[in-house]
Amino acid sequence: MFAFALWDRQDRTLTLARDRMGEKPLYWGWQGQTLLFGSELKALRVHPDFQGMIDREALTLLLRYNYIPAPYSIYRGIRKLPAGHYVVIAAGDRDAMPRPFWDYRNVVRAGLETPFTGTDGQAIDELEARLMTSIQGQRVADVPLGAFLSGGIDSSLVVALMQRQASQRVNTYAIGFQDKAFDEAVHARAVADHLDTDHAELYVTEQDALAIVPELPRIYCEPFADSSQIPTFLVSRMARQRVTVALSGDGGDELFGGYTPYQFMPRLWGWLRMVPAPLRQGVAALLAPLPVPQRIEKLLAILGAASREDLYFRVRSHWMNTESVVLGANEPDSLLRNPGEWRFVESFEAWMMSLDVCGYMPDDILVKVDRAAMANSLETRVPLLDHRVVEFAARLPLSMKIRGGQGKWVLRQLLYRYVPQSLVDRPKAGFAVPLGSWLRGPLREWAEDLLQESRLLQEGYFNTKRVRETWREHLSGRADRSSKLWSILMFQAWLADQ
Repeated sequence: MFAFALWDRQDRTLTLARDRMGEKPLYWGWQGQTLLFGSELKALRVHPDFQGMIDREALTLLLRYNYIPAPYSIYRGIRKLPAGHYVVIAAGDRDAMPRPFWDYRNVVRAGLETPFTGTDGQAIDELEARLMTSIQGQRVADVPLGAFLSGGIDSSLVVALMQRQASQRVNTYAIGFQDKAFDEAVHARAVADHLDTDHAELYVTEQDALAIVPELPRIYCEPFADSSQIPTFLVSRMARQRVTVALSGDGGDELFGGYTPYQFMPRLWGWLRMVPAPLRQGVAALLAPLPVPQRIEKLLAILGAASREDLYFRVRSHWMNTESVVLGANEPDSLLRNPGEWRFVESFEAWMMSLDVCGYMPDDILVKVDRAAMANSLETRVPLLDHRVVEFAARLPLSMKIRGGQGKWVLRQLLYRYVPQSLVDRPKAGFAVPLGSWLRGPLREWAEDLLQESRLLQEGYFNTKRVRETWREHLSGRADRSSKLWSILMFQAWLADQ
């Protein structure tokens, strides 16, 4: 993982580069006559030439995805360098364009052209060897090192392979909630006991979690609205009390088919295709104005899908018609809105995974972890994203990733060599917080202040009527609008902090 700038004194050129998978951030852009670049927007803001104009088009993307995808940033004229890219800028060259030095599309193409043809056992052995090599390299540190452990497949596998290599007990960290519906710590504890790690867990109260909310604009230097940012920050803070480097299990879902949509979306699209699109769209239009639960609202949105690409775009969207919410903005193209370059991937499952590796993973998952960790002076490392592991995953047939209606098949089989299946086989839970009830309860006053009608009108970024209607619907309890509201609230809190 890296993001660097190299000045060539002889040629008078600046080269900016970012790692293959996008683990580290790099912002760059011209402001007036000055080229600014840095790993955080707050570094750019202190420069006297920084203009700081909000990019309303990027704001539509925040409402769409709950994050702002590369190459956009919240500021006009400032861009994120895409993962696996570099740009060479000569003095005064405003037309320099990023170019890939490693392109995941080529990795996927190579995997399709030369797929892995070995047995199940050989695939498990090869994955084990590559992960062992990755972890061995990432364990090298002259400071204390540990790992996050949720008790799920990915983090448990990373910890198991770490413990196999270590001469001492590995430091592991988990966070728990008093609300059993959101508590993963009990599962982490069971895995830690089996692997005999030096395990620490912190059960946080609702007050502990809520206290982080005012800090989010400082931690995420542009608006970012994945609410699992809160527990991620808390577990990073806990780990930093004992270690300086922590390994995580991120990447397993995208590379090996772990997310639930990968299993049900192909079947869903098969069912939808049996009903004429105009009929589906008509039903959705009739029911759309009704206050319905969030899951039903999502179902209504996908009824009108015209293609498999359109279906996934709708599933990944939080606000559907963003241009009716952000004033004076046109939503620009983004990977999920214009995915034509990936049509060479015939399998719907593999197509979704590929887009998530290039979009959701670097722009949401890795941003969430990196910023939360760095705010606590903790370095995170992601062994599953070693490019040799990524390239091997691209060669594996889909049947070694999704089998029997269950994702991450090959990862699971490898983990079962170290951890009993009964300890880790359970439905995917994610790293969630009860955001909906918080917004109706302890966060209501904070949210109401940020969503005041007079405030929204004065700032002039949002359609005040749409936002206030959504807020009232949520408060009434008739519908859960928390995922929509969180993107608005994260922008409003960030704006107030500028």
